[in-house]
Amino acid sequence: MSGVGYRQLWAADPAGWRAAGSAWAGLTGAVDRYADELAGTAGRLRSGWSGAAATAADARLTGLRAELTSVTPALIEADQTLAELAGQLAVAKARLAEAVARAEAADLLVDRTGGVRAGPSHSTRAAAIAVAGVAVAVRAAIEGADAADRAAADRLTELARAAGAGWASPAPPGRPAVGASPPVVRAWWSGLTPAQRRWLVGHEPALVGALDGVPVAARDQANRLLLGARREELLAERRRLLARVPPGPLASVRLRALAARLAGLDTLTERLAGGQPRAYLLGLDPTGEGRVVVALDDPDHADRVLTYVPGMTAGLDDAPGELGRAARVLERCGALAPGERSAAVLWLDYDAPDFLTEAASAGQARDAGPALHRFQEGLRATHEGPPARQTVLGHSYGSLVVGVAAREHGLAADALMFVGSPGVGVAHADELGVPAGQVWAARAPDDVIRLARPVSELGRPALMGAAPLAAALAWPERTGHELWFGHDPADAGFGGRVVRSGRGGHAGYWAPDNPALDGMARVVLGR
Repeated sequence: MSGVGYRQLWAADPAGWRAAGSAWAGLTGAVDRYADELAGTAGRLRSGWSGAAATAADARLTGLRAELTSVTPALIEADQTLAELAGQLAVAKARLAEAVARAEAADLLVDRTGGVRAGPSHSTRAAAIAVAGVAVAVRAAIEGADAADRAAADRLTELARAAGAGWASPAPPGRPAVGASPPVVRAWWSGLTPAQRRWLVGHEPALVGALDGVPVAARDQANRLLLGARREELLAERRRLLARVPPGPLASVRLRALAARLAGLDTLTERLAGGQPRAYLLGLDPTGEGRVVVALDDPDHADRVLTYVPGMTAGLDDAPGELGRAARVLERCGALAPGERSAAVLWLDYDAPDFLTEAASAGQARDAGPALHRFQEGLRATHEGPPARQTVLGHSYGSLVVGVAAREHGLAADALMFVGSPGVGVAHADELGVPAGQVWAARAPDDVIRLARPVSELGRPALMGAAPLAAALAWPERTGHELWFGHDPADAGFGGRVVRSGRGGHAGYWAPDNPALDGMARVVLGR
């Protein structure tokens, strides 16, 4: 597309652009296979050949492999560019369709060039007002599509130029200080040339992929480069466990957990390779229970951004299921507001409790607070254009993570929502530091979390040793609406707003027929 007009926008096929991007990304598999073949060839030569000629041949093969793998970030970037174009075109088409529907409802005519004129039933004054309003909407949709088209063309042109130069670039000087804030990281990244940024993605992906304040696209490229190594870490752990003869009951338990993490990683990898909307890998750590941060659609270009924090037992093994919950909210946002761009992030970058004895303590929520704070600050720092509406949603123990982070560190969020919450670490909504009226909660009438009574009602002396909540959280006097971690956020006395939920237990909030799903989407959209 070039110089997008009315007819071109109607004919535009976002799905075709998405498919083209996926085809480019699919080439990374072939690159990896050829690179592995070169590495194998080099290894065989080293084992049976020595001398100057062997050394030269080995260096040449190593160089060829480096040249081959250097194209991988560019293939990912091409996919990102076309996915971004597709997303922007989809929004523009929805806005155009809405404008045309307004015209038809007002008995206005829109011609093949996008011109708007009054139908025969209009008076002159009424017609002028109606025509002007629809014309502005049509023009805005076309201009949005045209801007997206030009941005994609510029990015692909620059990518082709870099490919022609052979991806050559010296290592950029300087790195952000350890613990640098996301705005500082963003300023550092903005000061680099495109070639220097690509060098960092290709040579220091672990650094780039983990830095809040680096744009989403670059983090996604870097973390995708690490996928193979991360999977190999899990396979190496499995080999170590299998080497123990006999493995013993503890090793058997660890092997089952490891198999679940591997299965979760493989499912996530499949989702990263395809599916809509495009997924962006913003963090991955396979150690322990496993941590992962994945965005659906690009938060840096979205009008609305949801960050979803899951609760107890969440880990790499069930990350695909948790991502599915975020996807359902995002899908509902698209249905309610097709002319707006939304993105959803699964944020599982903390050690979620595995057992009730762990979930009885706020310790893991406190540990998660700084990371969630930095992540939200990073979303603000890297966003392009007018600030997005940012919503952070916590489920179950994840709601405590969100509440404690908001209370102790502050969150770059325009709204907070808690579903199935055992309490969020505060006595009142105004302690959470978000705009008035932007704290929401939902609890199903049959959710067992409503039985999570405070320590004082469950025998304080018996529990203080395992979960010293009273001293740790210093709750005020009980009000009769207290849960384990404070005042029930779904109670009117908490000071927030309540979203209606149907029955479905502790995990049914995302069911298609549950009004809570609509409620979550409307909070994200700000409606």
